[in-house]
Amino acid sequence: MRKNNNFPESIIHQFLRDNEEGMKQILTWFLNAIMDHEAQSQAGASYYERSSLRRAHRNGYRRRTLKTRYGTLELLKPQLREFPFETQVFDRYSRVEKALRNAIVESYLQGVSTRRVREVVQALGVEAISPSEVSKVTKELNEKVEEFLSRPIEEEVPYLFVDASYYKVRDERAGRYRTEALLIVAGVRKDGYREILGMKLAESEGEVFWQELFEELKERGLRGVELVVSDGHRGIRGAVEKAFIGASWQMCHVHFVKGILKRVPKKRWKEVSQRLRVALGSVKDMQRFIQELEGEGMGKAARACERYIQALYNYQSFPMGHWRRIKTTNILERINKEIKRRSRVVGAFPNEGSLIRLAGAILIDINEEWVTGRMYLNMEK
Repeated sequence: MRKNNNFPESIIHQFLRDNEEGMKQILTWFLNAIMDHEAQSQAGASYYERSSLRRAHRNGYRRRTLKTRYGTLELLKPQLREFPFETQVFDRYSRVEKALRNAIVESYLQGVSTRRVREVVQALGVEAISPSEVSKVTKELNEKVEEFLSRPIEEEVPYLFVDASYYKVRDERAGRYRTEALLIVAGVRKDGYREILGMKLAESEGEVFWQELFEELKERGLRGVELVVSDGHRGIRGAVEKAFIGASWQMCHVHFVKGILKRVPKKRWKEVSQRLRVALGSVKDMQRFIQELEGEGMGKAARACERYIQALYNYQSFPMGHWRRIKTTNILERINKEIKRRSRVVGAFPNEGSLIRLAGAILIDINEEWVTGRMYLNMEK
């Protein structure tokens, strides 16, 4: 079997008809072409080429699947007769799969697995998985995640976004499960690109834990912070005031709306939600809305609005073209959803390291997309 690496016209037509399927085909063609180039380089010569530099001969292809965000790709991995073919194509996409697989197997080997985990392990083929293999993968993932989380922050970061999500983790010493907070910080750099800056697993969202993370980021080079966007957690606000003197704190509008609606009778959610979104347009509109809430007997909601009013409009001090993206923490939404989705099969993590490895692998992949993809904000004044 031999492939033609010329870009097929049929793929172009497929992309124009169906963007999602077309992207799968383009990615399949592209990754196959990369592996062919790698094989040619390792062999020292192309197919049928007579060359004194040849070190190996081609020996067909082996089919390999690769899971990506566009779906599962069917790839053709070249084979060499004289020595094994090595490729970097699977490295990036395999990090998350390795971390997830390791978390599942760790749960199984430690005897703390749920029925769902046992089913998955059986599907993976538990007889082929040994503690030594788990240890090897753990070491490899630890090194990659540690390298990512300790790398220097080279660009100035005017916009910082922080959020936390919660996971069940087994306390190995106490032999019981507890809920821990996974703190994540991302930013938009001075060049307009997004970057995931840091992550920390902590007992809670307390001020001391956020401050520790912020100080670690500053030690790695974080500077130039002008606006920090988050939910209204007191721990975040207190840490921001201490760590980023001179920066403004912006209350995420999505979290704000959800918080206000919790203080409103359920039957009035739709109506109040619509009025609240209008009121978010300006301080005057919000002040008028607060008075209306008081007059309608919704004092708790009115007081909550009053509490955050000074932090709802700080984004308006920055270029108008940035407003839509710097008044919420939506930049972190995909990250938290992806970690939750991938960790669902694990249920509760067997230890803290297992969660850090899986979350770290996901962050590395998303960050690579961010820093090599399209500019997020035009930062030119």
